[in-house]
Amino acid sequence: MKRKMKQISVLSFLMLFAVFSCEDDLNITPNDDESILSSELFENESAYEQVIAGVYANLALTGTEGPTSSNIQGIDAGTSQFGRVLLYMQTLSADQMIWSYENDAGTREIQRNTWTAQNPLILGMFSRTQLTIAFANDFLRETTDAKLDSRNVSQGTRDNIVAFRAEARLLRALSYYYMMDLFGKANFATEEDELNTILPVAERAELFEFIESELIAIQPNLIPAGDNQYGRADRGVAKMILAKIYLNAQVYVGSDRYTDCLTVCEELLNSGYSLADSYRHNFLADNNTNSAINEIIFPIVSDGFTTQNFGPTTVMVNGSVGSLEANGEEVGVEPAGWGGALRVRREFAELWQGGNFIDDDRNTIISEDRNIGITDIADRDSGFIIQKYANVTTTGASGIDQVFVDVDFPLFRLADVHLMYAEAHLRGGGGSASTAVELVNALRIRANNPNLISTNDLTLPFILDERSRELHWEAHRRQDLIRYGLYTGGNYNWAWKGNGSNGIAIPANLDIYPIPNLSLSSNPNLTQNPGY
Repeated sequence: MKRKMKQISVLSFLMLFAVFSCEDDLNITPNDDESILSSELFENESAYEQVIAGVYANLALTGTEGPTSSNIQGIDAGTSQFGRVLLYMQTLSADQMIWSYENDAGTREIQRNTWTAQNPLILGMFSRTQLTIAFANDFLRETTDAKLDSRNVSQGTRDNIVAFRAEARLLRALSYYYMMDLFGKANFATEEDELNTILPVAERAELFEFIESELIAIQPNLIPAGDNQYGRADRGVAKMILAKIYLNAQVYVGSDRYTDCLTVCEELLNSGYSLADSYRHNFLADNNTNSAINEIIFPIVSDGFTTQNFGPTTVMVNGSVGSLEANGEEVGVEPAGWGGALRVRREFAELWQGGNFIDDDRNTIISEDRNIGITDIADRDSGFIIQKYANVTTTGASGIDQVFVDVDFPLFRLADVHLMYAEAHLRGGGGSASTAVELVNALRIRANNPNLISTNDLTLPFILDERSRELHWEAHRRQDLIRYGLYTGGNYNWAWKGNGSNGIAIPANLDIYPIPNLSLSSNPNLTQNPGY
């Protein structure tokens, strides 16, 4: 498949986010579902494409006045950029990553598993995700047949709006997916609900049913996989979310949907996607134009000039520059970067030990003059570092800015489908062992790892480890450990789990996050999750 290389317009992102943000109504209490668009906006038919771009923009931006601005009242930009807080809640909270500067709001509690309902990162995730839902709902309200008739919208624009509406519903379903996964419930609204009302709350079972039905219903109106502009959602994204909810259905709703997961994975594998020529291409500054465009199913777009933000790739590129190494120039940022802000925990480093992974392209660990363990989180010279993401292109050119990177965050990519197929097969979802082995080995071959596996090697523990090696720092790990029953409790303790330097057991209620106190106060229908 040759994906369209023209990404969704950055200019449209900015124009639309400005439209959203210039409305006073946008300074909303998190959880509201208020109207944020004026009728005058749609006097120009080009506004419809700009508006759907604005819904996408909420995944990348926090405001229109630079990377420190926030369009949510009372929420700081640094604790509410969608990709960043998702990374923290799914990766920093598990066994792959350590953040050195624990005075940064909320990070200490997240990485030590001691969070409360007051944590600002948890509030940022809840609020930003609910805002995407509000944006999507408002777009859908403004694009009904009745509204389009009243504005005498041309047939050509109407034809485009069919796909735009499907994309808005997909982005809303994506947001409800993360609410279901992280919080187990959500304030629930669609375009059919009246504005400025107290919203009902949907628990996991209702959210699961809604997400599944929406993603199935909209597929005929979505652009076929790979045919949309880079950065816009197509049928492949809908299928990817379906595969995710089916793989985790036992956690979400207590039912086995592994057969459905495997079926959707087969559809994705036959949708024209292909692995990037090089593993590293997925994490470079030109991953929107190099061979990664054939593997990345859905990115969070990052541009060092027009969409400056403290998102996940800016954090990881700058943060992974070592305090001892000062190797920022190698990854396209200032030499000192952020002075050793990020390191890896012992358990992740140990996945690469032994002869099988010395030359594996996925192994970017830097260990020279460093101890593997981190006994003092503030000691930035301890612990190994990695250089998975880099603000340089495939030809070695640096990104346009030395702080804000050009590296898009690969929220979903094909390699994950390979591993989901293998896991679903092992869990009784059907398929064949030979195909599962072939899919896993394709990742190893691409990584220049000659140690291929056989059917006897294909076990669930192996897949969990291989997922960490392939997908580390891509906001999957907490979800994976929960699915394996290894996140809470004491069957698997990693460094600093539960605030112990060697890890201690944590209670089962930490499998989901608390509802933020501010969100509880905004909706009397919301109740706190057990144990908080």
